[in-house]
Amino acid sequence: MTPGNQGNRTWPFAFGLLILLTTNAATLGGERPNLVYILADDLGYGDVGAMNTGSKIATPNIDRLAAEGMVFTDAHSGSAVCTPTRYGIMTGRYAWRSRLQSGVLGGYSPPLIKPDRLTVASLLSKNGYRTACVGKWHLGLDWTTTKPVEFGDAVVPKGGTDTIDYTKAIKGGPLALGFDSFFGITASLDMSPFVFIRDDHSVGVATTTKTIVRKGPAAEDFEAVNVLPSFTTEAVAFLDGQAGKPQPFFLYLPLSAPHAPIVPSDEFKGKSGLGPYGDFVMQVDATVGRVLDALNRNSQEQNTLVVFTSDNGCSPTADFPTLAKHDHYPSGPLRGHKADIFEGGHRIPFLARWPGKIKAGSTCADTICLTDLMATCADILDLKLPDDAGEDSVSILPDLLDKASGPLREATVHHSINGSFAIRQGHWLLVLCSGSGGWSPPRPGRDATKGLPPLQLFDLRSDLGQRRNLEAEHPEIVERLTRLLERYVSEGRSTPGTPLTNEKAVQIHKRPA
Repeated sequence: MTPGNQGNRTWPFAFGLLILLTTNAATLGGERPNLVYILADDLGYGDVGAMNTGSKIATPNIDRLAAEGMVFTDAHSGSAVCTPTRYGIMTGRYAWRSRLQSGVLGGYSPPLIKPDRLTVASLLSKNGYRTACVGKWHLGLDWTTTKPVEFGDAVVPKGGTDTIDYTKAIKGGPLALGFDSFFGITASLDMSPFVFIRDDHSVGVATTTKTIVRKGPAAEDFEAVNVLPSFTTEAVAFLDGQAGKPQPFFLYLPLSAPHAPIVPSDEFKGKSGLGPYGDFVMQVDATVGRVLDALNRNSQEQNTLVVFTSDNGCSPTADFPTLAKHDHYPSGPLRGHKADIFEGGHRIPFLARWPGKIKAGSTCADTICLTDLMATCADILDLKLPDDAGEDSVSILPDLLDKASGPLREATVHHSINGSFAIRQGHWLLVLCSGSGGWSPPRPGRDATKGLPPLQLFDLRSDLGQRRNLEAEHPEIVERLTRLLERYVSEGRSTPGTPLTNEKAVQIHKRPA
């Protein structure tokens, strides 16, 4: 088994013979590649043709990334819902270590990332990169108000939205965390305020009220159907603006789709033959195509690492019954979907292309996590991460360069919408709750979970669909994985380094509802 470099942090010899690979910038000849990170919103593992799960949705541009790069078949988001996953992408740290231990933020929530924490953007900015964020932020913002208001982290705040001064600067957002520019929306497309934000100011003022799934303050000209096209245009404009410049760039492109509201543009309506969700996924694919075309047009393609992935599994708003009539299953062979602790909640599409570095048409079965971006960037640049940054981030550069001879991660922690935990090591997955921890049966508090065992152990090698609970047959594995998770929690990190402190007490066992 071989560890990753983890930004020049090496693994202890804890689970077999470990051989450190030299896969840093020395191997890359001191090259500083451009980085484009495209994050779809609620796209399922089975929605992309290149994942070979029988998808009935045409995704030629995403499939092009696979043909020209690498498909990861065992990639996982940091959570089964979006805010905590985005926190992990930006910080390299599991979000359950922060104040947010269940659910997601709202459109008015204060910032989740503390101002002194190193982010991927600030790491790259300090090392000469031009950094841009285009899309859905959903990590909290400090809005200026006309009187003191406590918004909290609820998706729909109890009051105070009429106190927002949309003409004043917004603090604690992307510009405060390492990005040179930002164009996007505060949270999910169904969360107010329904306004665009450019850098640290609202584009226009929320002078009216609209219902985009939820009701809330909105700018007069803000329409949900225009959001994805606007993000696409802005991303392409950024790439065009970097053409011919020697400075490397990082474009973080967290899309608002195919998350609800499912609003494909007229150009895509009816195109998939599967209904609005299939049409919207095709529009996401077209956005990927426009980004790839811009890189090619600007001669940026050869020196750019492009990653395409999703923040969690597909949501039931996709209309699973209608899709099933067309033999399309957004979770593919996996159990569960968005919000769940089961694989369908957090196993996601992940494709990477880097011409001349990543072998075209290759596949990697290594278990990786979206928290791994931080250590991977540090590894590419031959940088040593501070001890208090990227606590749960492992460099996947050895996988990208096809130089890994074994697993890079010691283990991976999964988390559901209600705060339930699971820990994965090798082919074993221990779930520390009796149900789904999310929205599929058996649902906590809604379905009959009382008579079920409080723990679930699955052998994913022989039971990817997670139908056979082997907890009673393998108590030694349950014990080992429980102790490992407890150590990860108590030490404030899952990578080698000085023990750190979580921001709140962490409870790993969920009582049956």
